[in-house]
Amino acid sequence: MKLTTMTLCASALLLLTVPVQAAGDPKAGQLKTSMCAGCHGIAGWRTAYPSVYSVPKLGGQHADYIVAALKAYKSGERSHPSMKAIAGSLSERDMDDLAAYYASSYSGAAN
Repeated sequence: MKLTTMTLCASALLLLTVPVQAAGDPKAGQLKTSMCAGCHGIAGWRTAYPSVYSVPKLGGQHADYIVAALKAYKSGERSHPSMKAIAGSLSERDMDDLAAYYASSYSGAAN
């Protein structure tokens, strides 16, 4: 009984160390990045519309954060005209795929 309990506990601990994969498909997400790359693919890019601000780098961001941000733009909870339009055109699957791609594509320090 003691050995069974120890084995179950050890197995549970091993499962906790396995990295969690985003719900989306990174390969499918990569095919959907054309609408993102114009701003988010340029290191140090700043936009002047509707006000001047730095565009964040997406590579290496947590997938859950990306999905939450896209949903917030789509619902209007976050406000940016371009992002609202882009997010509004995305399905939940598109959001998951894009998030999985960007979460797995870290290429250096964020801007």
